[in-house]
Amino acid sequence: MNTPLIGISKSILKIKELINHVAKTCLNVLITGETGVGKEVVAQNLYAESARSSKNFVKINCAALPETLLESELYGYEKGAFTGAHKKRPGKFLTADKGILFLDEIGDMPMSLQSKMLHVLQSGEFSPLGSDQEFKTDVWIIAATNHNLEESMKKKTFREDLFYRLNIIKIDIPPLRERKEDISSLIEYYFRLYQSEYPDNKGSKPDSDILSKLCNYPWPGNVRQLQNCIKKQMILNSWEKVFEELPGEYPEIPSPIPGGNQGRTSSFTKKDLSNDRRDIISEFVDLSTSSDKLFEDISLKKIKKMASDKVEKKVIAFVLEKVGWNRSRAAKILKISYKTLLYKMNEFKVHPPIK
Repeated sequence: MNTPLIGISKSILKIKELINHVAKTCLNVLITGETGVGKEVVAQNLYAESARSSKNFVKINCAALPETLLESELYGYEKGAFTGAHKKRPGKFLTADKGILFLDEIGDMPMSLQSKMLHVLQSGEFSPLGSDQEFKTDVWIIAATNHNLEESMKKKTFREDLFYRLNIIKIDIPPLRERKEDISSLIEYYFRLYQSEYPDNKGSKPDSDILSKLCNYPWPGNVRQLQNCIKKQMILNSWEKVFEELPGEYPEIPSPIPGGNQGRTSSFTKKDLSNDRRDIISEFVDLSTSSDKLFEDISLKKIKKMASDKVEKKVIAFVLEKVGWNRSRAAKILKISYKTLLYKMNEFKVHPPIK
């Protein structure tokens, strides 16, 4: 079953529009983005919208197989081609003929295989291992990677000519933390999907408070991590347990206040703050204002954003200084995309010192 591309963000809407244009052309496509953003989903949608949708969609993970096995999987082999080749076997290029070959994690393909891949893309011809016979194949190549291939080319771990052969159309999928407006739609979709898979475990959809917390979580594992959290919630029927097991910093689910306020006006004043609390809050709120104005300024959501930005700015500046302002290296250390790092440097006004 084809998984739809879920989202209402500008980036997802642009990708949907691009899919509609590109699917009719069968030009080679390179899909980039962090692990878990949905690169295969984009590939499946290209396939579904293309004239090849009645043919095979064949996937191979270039990072999951050792070099010798990857070569035999791609091109097939003749009986006796190597130890263990007891019978002839067709490769993915032949299986995907007239259809689509999805090369996942293309950035991990060994250099020794990249030249052969380039030859097939240029000529459409290949020979199985152990055979002198040339086969002609007509496949639409869609490749995906979470690597920065431009950096890989500089390091001589990825061929420039292969990159330009694959990168005719590029589709970059932003991480989920950069398109938080899609989270609600994704949750709704996967709840419906998993209700049929787990009919005895209905779970509970997030209320507005929990949805806000889910939207504020950075989702380092992107959509795949969100999917797993929804599955867990449907089995355990507890958002609290889901949050407890999320890695890194995450928003806590507030405990009910015993007795509640029951409509009473809070008696909290500025003098109730201990010195350490005053120091922290004074970084974000002017404590010299009147009590009424003070309460207007204390928006937990606003302060959390200010605190998060302050910490991010300090960490980004620290890492950049330590690596001599090498932004590619800093992005890898911070586990964010190069594009995200540039955006945050501009947002936080983090610039190298003027020499």
